[in-house]
Amino acid sequence: MFSWLGTDDRKKDPEVFQTVSDGLRKLYKTKLLPLEEYYKFHEFHSPALEDADFDNKPMVLLVGQYSTGKTSFIRYLLEQDFPGMRIGPEPTTDSFIAVMHGDVEGVIPGNALVVDPKKPFRKLNAFGNAFLNRFVCAQLPNPVLESISVIDTPGILSGEKQRISRGYDFAAVLEWFAERVDRIILLFDAHKLDISDEFSEVIKALKNHEDKMRVVLNKADQIETQQLMRVYGALMWSLGKIVNTPEVIRVYIGSFWSHPLLIPDNRKLFEAEEQDLFRDIQSLPRNAALRKLNDLIKRARLAKVHAYIISSLKKEMPAVFGKDNKKKELIASLGEIYTRIEREHQISPGDFPNLKKMQDQLLAQDFNKFQPLKSKLLETVDDMLAHDISHLMVLVRQEETQKPVQVVKGGAFDGTQNGPFGHGYGEGAGEGIDDADWVVSRDKPMYDEIFYTLSPVNGKVTGANAKREMVKSKLPNSVLGKIWKLADIDKDGMLDDEEFALANHLIKVKLEGHELPNDIPSHLVPPSKRKVHE
Repeated sequence: MFSWLGTDDRKKDPEVFQTVSDGLRKLYKTKLLPLEEYYKFHEFHSPALEDADFDNKPMVLLVGQYSTGKTSFIRYLLEQDFPGMRIGPEPTTDSFIAVMHGDVEGVIPGNALVVDPKKPFRKLNAFGNAFLNRFVCAQLPNPVLESISVIDTPGILSGEKQRISRGYDFAAVLEWFAERVDRIILLFDAHKLDISDEFSEVIKALKNHEDKMRVVLNKADQIETQQLMRVYGALMWSLGKIVNTPEVIRVYIGSFWSHPLLIPDNRKLFEAEEQDLFRDIQSLPRNAALRKLNDLIKRARLAKVHAYIISSLKKEMPAVFGKDNKKKELIASLGEIYTRIEREHQISPGDFPNLKKMQDQLLAQDFNKFQPLKSKLLETVDDMLAHDISHLMVLVRQEETQKPVQVVKGGAFDGTQNGPFGHGYGEGAGEGIDDADWVVSRDKPMYDEIFYTLSPVNGKVTGANAKREMVKSKLPNSVLGKIWKLADIDKDGMLDDEEFALANHLIKVKLEGHELPNDIPSHLVPPSKRKVHE
């Protein structure tokens, strides 16, 4: 009786989830999806998410003009041909190819692919047969594809070719993929940096996904060092005009195919750049859950803004007469409505959809079918963002610590991991790793002359005396402190002649531009100290 008197207005506890993907799926379906459906979000922005979107492996999207080496790049990573692969100087790849792991090698056509509930492509059905006839999935057993999937795209056309219609909205398809992939790699050929109108349109369609974008300047072995500097500068200038962000997109320079380098002058640069790019791709499985969480938050913010826009338009519409004229007036003044919503609800301008695109979409809509503001739906999404998401963040960290470190393995990723062809092998602190003699002994007579000028007592110099000599290198104290800890093998706070020689060797390594190791490698331990070190 009078149960209403006991109503508990306190916030309910956040939901408990077993895994991050399970949590994201439930939050989306119970809290965000109702808001999206009520305000026709899917007709304006992005189709509804499905189970496969939360469970799929990280995906890498390759985009570039024809003959920039997109398909060769995939071949280089996999070290294996894949079904449907064609490589040539002309526009060879005329389809979207999803290269994925499968027990049996084969090709799944687009129309079959979009009805498979286990694949994250069902919503591509909306782009019609013209697109689906140009979309396939190439499956093959490959260790790289056990961790990631790669999407190869048709070469972007230039000149007169770009005037030929593809029969589907190419930029819209890429935007759909951009929302769901973990990394977008834009490939450029060092010989043709011109950004065509279609490529410019594509890059603009990828707006709001700049955090996923990386740039590869491919075929860089075909030009001299001086020209490469100019090409790099020209590329950054061209990108700066199209990508409207204050940050500079990370550019990797190299030649990503298995042929000999034509001009090997920059081999070390290419090796270092390749390792950086490989590390970036290898981190994707580890960061996949965090990326999906981030994308859901972005989607929720856009859905909230969309709800405010639609409900504001509904509120302004007359009940009976003059609906068509009022609709035209509201579309024309949409920028003012944006400003009002921004002010009333304290929303960042960056959260609003593109004004021109929204105006074009509203022209085809019946404003009478729009819904008024429903506070309960918005409060549910706010509660999700304020409470449930923070609990999922904790779960993300727990999963990271409990699961083994996930990295992409196999293919080109294994070729440079270990052995003499690993990046930096035999250089810097790794110099002398395969030598029978202690590498420091080559310069030890020179270091001994300095050692005996520092007044050693019982064959050792104090920290103060050693410091007086070490600071002459002009390295910062933090670096010299690390060198001291590495060189003081027996940890007695002093250095004997071998330890002093080792300290000077490490100073030389650092001055030559190499990184210091976190622990002293076994080949650098002085011979007389090797039992102590063990």
